[in-house]
Amino acid sequence: MKKLENVVPDIYSHLEDLSRGTALPISEEEIDKVVANMKESIMAWASPSKRNRNFTVRMSNIGKPDRQLWFEKRDTDTASDIDGATQIKFLYGHLLEEVVLMLVRMAGHEVTDEQKEVSVDGITGHMDSKINGEVVDVKTASRFAFNKFKEGRLAQDDPFGYLGQLAGYEKAEGTSNGGFLVLNKESGELCMHIPEDLDKPNIESKIGKLIPALDIDTPPELCYSPIEDGKKGNMKLPKGCSWCKYKHQCHSDANDGQGLRVFKYSKGLTYFTKVVVEPKVEEFL
Repeated sequence: MKKLENVVPDIYSHLEDLSRGTALPISEEEIDKVVANMKESIMAWASPSKRNRNFTVRMSNIGKPDRQLWFEKRDTDTASDIDGATQIKFLYGHLLEEVVLMLVRMAGHEVTDEQKEVSVDGITGHMDSKINGEVVDVKTASRFAFNKFKEGRLAQDDPFGYLGQLAGYEKAEGTSNGGFLVLNKESGELCMHIPEDLDKPNIESKIGKLIPALDIDTPPELCYSPIEDGKKGNMKLPKGCSWCKYKHQCHSDANDGQGLRVFKYSKGLTYFTKVVVEPKVEEFL
């Protein structure tokens, strides 16, 4: 059995034959498989009626912070908050994932269990694949997100709960040495991130605590604590909170009950939970 950590160098070595004028040995069967998988991905993407709009705990969200899921469960706004550009990103993300798995097979590694449904303590999900017998989640990422995987920093910055998702799939499959095969959408670079066991949560324990926590009337503790902005006493939301749909509800008591105050910097918006000294930039109202 080939090693998971050799997937990327084996793909690169295989593709570099093109630069030497050697045609890649890709079969009609492989092409048909990729085309069929892409067709299925496009049909699923284009059929929102098939998606469950009611909140459920799934393997795809089990790794998210408890408090975020608590607010999501109570979100009565059924209108989509996903814009057209993001929908396009979802589409080509799905298609690129199929291309990546094709490259893995072409490089001689075994790909099995694509979109297999699994379950742990009643929580279900569909994993991307197994490569060489280990669970591998395929991701497409921007340069910034890609570097988190490449540099092994995912455990310190995992707002989407990818490690919990992987832990759930591995628990269901009885494996423990899987990881993430990630494509940098900007450069074409690949990396394989195999996290340490200690970086992954005990998924059964998490499920056992999460399910009852979602039913109580008060939200769980903050996902991330506010951090200092400079040395004058101002406090702001950390990066893990800034993108969250529920940040204003979650921090409604900020600034002595005023709620979050938002200021527009050159690099984007900053959300303040405490303003002692007014920032010298425009406040975003």
